[in-house]
Amino acid sequence: MGDSGPGPGPGREYGTPQQAPSGGAERGAEGDVAGSLRVSTAAGRWILLTTVLGSAMALLDSTVVNVALPHIGLDLNADLAVLQWTVNAYMLTLAGLILLGGALGDRFGRRRVFVIGVVWFAVASLLCGLAPNAGVLIASRALQGIGGALLTPGSLALIQATFHPDDRGRAVGLWSGFGGVGAAIGPFVGGWLVDGPGWRWVFFLNVPLAAVCVPVALRHVPESRDPRAHGRFDVLGAALGALALASVTYALIAAPGAGLSSAVIIPAVVGLLLGIAFVYVERDRRDPMLPPDIFASRQFTAVNAVTLCVYAAFSGFFFLSVLQLQVVVGYSALAAGTALLPTTVLMLLLSARSGELGRRIGPRIPLTVGPLLCAAGMLLMTRAGVGAVYWRDVLPALLVLGLGMVTLVAPLTATVLASVEVERAGLASGINNAAARAAGLVAVAALPLLAGMGPEAYRSADRFAATFGRAMPICAGVLVLGAVVAWCTVRADVLAGPPAVPSGAPSAEEGGAVEAGEAGAGAEGEGGAGGEGGAEARAGERRPCRPECAYHCGVGAPPLDPGDRPPRAPARRRGQDGGDPPHRPRPPRR
Repeated sequence: MGDSGPGPGPGREYGTPQQAPSGGAERGAEGDVAGSLRVSTAAGRWILLTTVLGSAMALLDSTVVNVALPHIGLDLNADLAVLQWTVNAYMLTLAGLILLGGALGDRFGRRRVFVIGVVWFAVASLLCGLAPNAGVLIASRALQGIGGALLTPGSLALIQATFHPDDRGRAVGLWSGFGGVGAAIGPFVGGWLVDGPGWRWVFFLNVPLAAVCVPVALRHVPESRDPRAHGRFDVLGAALGALALASVTYALIAAPGAGLSSAVIIPAVVGLLLGIAFVYVERDRRDPMLPPDIFASRQFTAVNAVTLCVYAAFSGFFFLSVLQLQVVVGYSALAAGTALLPTTVLMLLLSARSGELGRRIGPRIPLTVGPLLCAAGMLLMTRAGVGAVYWRDVLPALLVLGLGMVTLVAPLTATVLASVEVERAGLASGINNAAARAAGLVAVAALPLLAGMGPEAYRSADRFAATFGRAMPICAGVLVLGAVVAWCTVRADVLAGPPAVPSGAPSAEEGGAVEAGEAGAGAEGEGGAGGEGGAEARAGERRPCRPECAYHCGVGAPPLDPGDRPPRAPARRRGQDGGDPPHRPRPPRR
């Protein structure tokens, strides 16, 4: 397909035996036929539109619902536990199934699974808006999370599969930039809807977005899949992981009202046992959803530990801060949503520069300083009490918090991608995203318990202000712990060195000629495996996988990022003696 030609029809698939679009395409490293679409074409713009709309639904939902929580509680006569479940039911299914959602797209078609996810999400949103009671609302939120797990990885996968490699970085940049704008305006839009037509319209908003997204996807987005996707889906692993999180979450949320009763102890023990079973199942399966061997990389394990600390604190902060601004300070929903804009705006404007800084100085300092700045911002937020003045008591806290988030989020994503071999960058990003959401899930459940927040605390300004003052130092302490972990475990040179070698893989000195594939490495150096500078020279030529998402607002979780894959280097054929490729003599002159 030429630059100005129309996109392939809905039935045309990349990565299948069907004929590729006219104009040709090159076979990508993942087994798909790489797309040839350009951003400047009409077909490219249509694909960007549908992927931005799809991801915007999930991003908006993650930011606007918190603004509506006080009104949801009053309208449904619900206690704090219902508000926690309104947030956590969505995060539970999203975190538990997001890795499975990406695998379904690779197997059955990325466009197909993306469209199913958008429709599912819209229907669940409609059920949320029509919910007559808290039980229906919570169940509908869980259904929403399933739709989010299908569409969230699918939107980025569609871009990766359809755009020409030369334009893929620009397409991902536009996708992440517009997504960041959506995340930034989400609280403002949510507050306007809550104060206007009502909190139910926060959910109804997704229906018209889906009504535009689905027809565009069916008409203009080509189908794609990974022909190498095979084996059985890890449904058991996904179910065990989700049930383990659900049981622990139930115990933590029920504890303030039930105490140390059987209603709390039994779910907690069951959740622990299910978690142990999940680990054993993943170790024994041939195609696990969460391959345990990926944690053989010490850097990957370390940066995920930092992620758990950071995003647990973020989720707890944003859950309670919106309530604090409305219940204690007396803001309207619109004012509370608008008050939070500085954090997302700072991330949108400065995230690209932060990523460049992390590459220059290494991730260790940003991953240490960033959490400390965030901790300071959360401590400053304790000044936002009764009679608080925004520019004096609220804005400084949010600016410091935003600068801390800017400092750490982009280097964190880059470190995750650089900590594993290039072909596993997408999996590493998905695991890191799921870990952040799981940490937020547990934090929203546990923080009110640790702060001594009773079921009816949000109905009293005095009681909520007192518990909020105890919750913020807890969040700050978790961030300090994350900073200590980063300083002690994250290498300063991880973004400059070669990607990690998978456990059990042949080393640079073993075997015959090695094609480095996407890592950009050549074959053996001069003299074969035993030649001078063979492994060392090739390692110096490799560079780690780098993020493609330059602009993002990773407030709820780090961005999903497949990585900017280096170009493939041609493999050199190895001679029979293990040395240079065989020399072909020229034909004799006549």
